[in-house]
Amino acid sequence: GVGCGVDVTLNVEADRASPITVSGMPEHPANYGRLCVKGSHLLDTLDHSGRLLSPKVDGIDVSWNEASDAVAQRFSSIIEEHGPDAVALYVSGQLLTEDYYVANKLMKGYIGSANIDTNSRLCMSSAVAAHKKAFGSDAVPCSYEDLEQTDLLVFIGSNAAWTHPVLFQRIERAKQRNSRLQLVFIDPRKTASCASADLHLPIKAGTDVILFNGLLTYLAHNGGINEAYVNASVEGLDAALAAASPWTLEAVAESCDIDIKDVLRFYELFCGTEKVVSFFSMGVNQSSAGVDKASSIINCHLASGKIGKAGSGPFSITGQPNAMGGREVGGLANLLAAHMDIDNASHRQIVQDYWSSPTIVDQPGLKAVDLFKRIGSGEVKAVWIIATNPLVSMPNRTEVEEALEKCELVVVSDYVSSNDTMAYADIKLPATSWSEKDGTVTNSERRISRQRAFLPPLGEARHDWKIICDVARKMGFSGFDFNNPHEVFLEYAGLTAYKNNGTRDLDLSGLSQLTDEEYEDLSPVQWPVNASNPHGTKRLFVDGKYFTGSGKAQCSAVDYRAPLQGVSSDYPFVLNSGRMRDQWHTMTRTGVSSELSQHTEEALLYMHPDDAAALGFSEDDYVRVQSAVSTSSSSQVILPLKLDDGLRQGELFAPIHWGKQWASSSSVAHLFSDARDPVSGQPELKHAAVSLTVCEIKQYAYLVVRNELPLQFLSEHVDVWTKAAIRGAYAYRIANFEWKATLDSALKQADIKNCELMSHSSARMTRILALNEGVVEAIVFSDQDRRSYPRSWIENLFKQNSISDEQTRSVLGGHADAAFEQGRVVCSCFKVCENSIRKAIEEQGCSSIDALGSMLNCGTNCGSCKSELKQILAETLDPATVLTLEEGVA
Repeated sequence: GVGCGVDVTLNVEADRASPITVSGMPEHPANYGRLCVKGSHLLDTLDHSGRLLSPKVDGIDVSWNEASDAVAQRFSSIIEEHGPDAVALYVSGQLLTEDYYVANKLMKGYIGSANIDTNSRLCMSSAVAAHKKAFGSDAVPCSYEDLEQTDLLVFIGSNAAWTHPVLFQRIERAKQRNSRLQLVFIDPRKTASCASADLHLPIKAGTDVILFNGLLTYLAHNGGINEAYVNASVEGLDAALAAASPWTLEAVAESCDIDIKDVLRFYELFCGTEKVVSFFSMGVNQSSAGVDKASSIINCHLASGKIGKAGSGPFSITGQPNAMGGREVGGLANLLAAHMDIDNASHRQIVQDYWSSPTIVDQPGLKAVDLFKRIGSGEVKAVWIIATNPLVSMPNRTEVEEALEKCELVVVSDYVSSNDTMAYADIKLPATSWSEKDGTVTNSERRISRQRAFLPPLGEARHDWKIICDVARKMGFSGFDFNNPHEVFLEYAGLTAYKNNGTRDLDLSGLSQLTDEEYEDLSPVQWPVNASNPHGTKRLFVDGKYFTGSGKAQCSAVDYRAPLQGVSSDYPFVLNSGRMRDQWHTMTRTGVSSELSQHTEEALLYMHPDDAAALGFSEDDYVRVQSAVSTSSSSQVILPLKLDDGLRQGELFAPIHWGKQWASSSSVAHLFSDARDPVSGQPELKHAAVSLTVCEIKQYAYLVVRNELPLQFLSEHVDVWTKAAIRGAYAYRIANFEWKATLDSALKQADIKNCELMSHSSARMTRILALNEGVVEAIVFSDQDRRSYPRSWIENLFKQNSISDEQTRSVLGGHADAAFEQGRVVCSCFKVCENSIRKAIEEQGCSSIDALGSMLNCGTNCGSCKSELKQILAETLDPATVLTLEEGVA
C-alpha cells in the first residue's frame, strides 16, 4: 500500500551476475529510492516452477477460446435459471485498476448483480465507511508529506516498522530533523515499532473507542475544541460529545487497563499540539466495531480542526498495492464505480448512461463473509475468484472450505498452479503476474502510478482485464471491446469526470484525454487531477468543505461495543493476528523466496511469559489453539510457543500468512468466527477467543531435501509440519514422524534416487545424510527435543559439489561448524545475525544503529531491521549509553 516506485534494470553485459536487477526509484515521491526487504527481493518471486501456464477446465488443459467459452456458458446458464444474484465475483487488491474496473462494470452494469466484493473488505472497508460518514466520500485527506511535517504522530493498531517500513523510515528521519516530533503508539502489543516510541499505550484489545471518546471529552473540557472550525465546517459534534461524556480520565484508564498518567500525557499532547496525524491501520479496521473506532479518531480531528492542513489529519493506511484503486472503481459490493453510491438514484443514472449498459444495480451485493455463506447455502451457485486466496485470508476457514466444496462452479484466475483456494477450482485461468502486468495502481495517499511490464506473459498467461473482457463478450455483452489497458483507463477516468462539476471527490478529468505516449509515461500523481488541480492534489479539505449534503463534515456519536468474540471460561485467551516483517498475505509470492524466510521461518504463537508459567508451558512447546469454530480435527491449529513480554497477559499473537501450502496446522483463519462490523462487514480478525493445550510430541525432526515433498505425502505420513524455501532446498520442521518406516518413501517422493545413506542413531536421536556422488540431497535431524540448526550451515552444505569427511561427521553428530553459529538472521539484506550484532556492541563498542551499519552493513539498505537493531542495543547496553539513529546524538 505504500506504492513504492521500482526501477528494473536489464543488464546486457555478459559478466553481470544477474540479467535483471531491482532498485528503488529515486524520483518516486512514495519512496524516493528506498525499498523494504520485500521490495528488494521482488525478483525472487519470479519463480516459474509453480506457474499456471495454460487454462484448465475440469482438470483438462484447454485453449483460451474453450476456457472463456466454458466460463461464459456456465455463468450464463446459471443466470438464466436462477437470476443474476446466483453468481458472484470475489476480487483483490492485487489487481490493477484497469482489471478492477472491467470486473465491476461486468457485474453491476451488465450481469445486473452487485455480488462483486474484494479482499479489501478484510482490510479497508471500515475506514471506507467511516470516511463516507464523516466526509461524504471515501476521501483520504492526507499525504505522506504530512507524516514528515507533523509534530505529533499517533500510530493506532499499526506495526508500521514491519508493515510499512519505507514510510516508517521517512518518519524516523523526520524525527531526527524535528526535535518537537513525538511518536505515540496505541497497540496492545509492544511491537518492533514501539522501539521508536515517546509513549506507548498498551490498551486492552478492542477498547480504542473508549480511548478516543475520552480524548474527545478531554478536548471539550480543556480548550481543545476549535470553535471557529466547527462552526464553519462540522456538524454533529454535540451528539458525539454527549456519547463520549462518560469517559473521564479515570474511566478510560480503568477500562483500557493503562496507567492514568499515560492517558493524560497522550491527551495533553493531542490537545496542545497544533499539527497531529493519526496513522491507523488493521488494528482499528479489523473489528466488529471498526467503523466506530475509525469514526472516534476522525471525531477528534474534526472537533480540534486538525485536518485539511499540512501535518494534520486522520490517515488510514492500506496494506495492499491497489486497495485504493479498487475502492475508486467500485470493487466493494456496496459501491458504484468512481466513488458513486448504489443507493443514490442520480449516481445510478450517471453510471448507466455513461456505460450505455443494459441495467444497473439498485441494491448492494453480498459482502465477503455473507457471500461465502450464501455460496455455502447454495443461493450463490457460481463464484469467480481473481488474484486472491480466501481460504487463508477469510475468517472461519472451515465454513469457506465447505462452501467452495459445495459450489456448483468455482473459477479461479491466478498466476500460480496451486494454492489453498486453487484446489477447489473447476476452471483455472492463468493470469499475468508482477513483471508482466501493465496498468495503474493507487497507493494510500491517493497517488496513481503506472505499473509497466518488463517481461512477456509466461506460457499462455493473460492480463486479468483481457480475461474478463473475453468472457463478457462471449456472454453477449457489448462495451468490452478494449484493446489495451490505456483504453480501459481512459473510460474509467472519463467516468470520474462525467457530470461531476466538483460534486464528487474522485475526478480524473485531467487524465481522461491522455495519449498512448502520455499514458505510458504517466508520472505519479495524486487525485483529484482536474482543471483546478492539473498536477494533482496533496491534501483534501483545505477549504473546510466536504462532500456531504450540507458541505460540512459529520461527527458520529459512537458508543463502546465490546468485541463479539469475547473470552469465557472455555476460551479464556484473546488471540490477535497480523503480519510478520518479511512475509506478506498468504505467501503466494513471498513464500518462494529463500531470503524472505530467513527472519521468521515458521508461524509461532506468541505469549506472555507469566501466562506460560501459570499454565506450565515452556518455549518451543507445540500448543493446540482452539476456538468455538475450530473444534474439528480438520481445523486444528498447532503452533510452537514463543515467549514475548511485549504482550499483555491474557492476550496472544499469531501471524496470518501460513496456509496449508506451507504448513499442516498453522492457518489461524480457522480460529476466527464470522463476527464482523454491522456497517462495513469487515471481519473481526484482531480478537478471537481461544483455549490452549500442549500437544504431546514424541519425536521432532528437521528434514532438508533438495526437491519439494508432495502435499499429499505429507498429509498421509506427518502429524504436524511446516515448510520453508531455503537456498537450494526445502526445509521441513516436523513433529511425530516415524522416519525408519517412511524415510525411503520420502526420498523417493523428493525424486532422490541412488543415494548413499549415512546415519548415526542413539536412544534419543537419529541423524541421516543422503549423498549422491558426494553431493548432499537430503539431511534428517530427528530428536526427542525440538532443536534448531544454523540455516547458513545447512545452505552451505547443499551448495557444495562435494562435502568433506569432516563436514559429514558434523552432520551426523548434529553440530554445526563454529563459523555458522551466529543466531537468528536480523538483517535479511546482508544476512547479519544476532550474535554478530551483539559482539559488535559488546566488543567493538558500537552504540548506535549507524555504528552497527558502518561495521556490519545491517540497516543500511532497506532499513526493515532498524527497529530490531534498536531493541538489541537497548538489551545489550546500559540505556544511558544507547545512541539514536544519528551518531553522537544522545
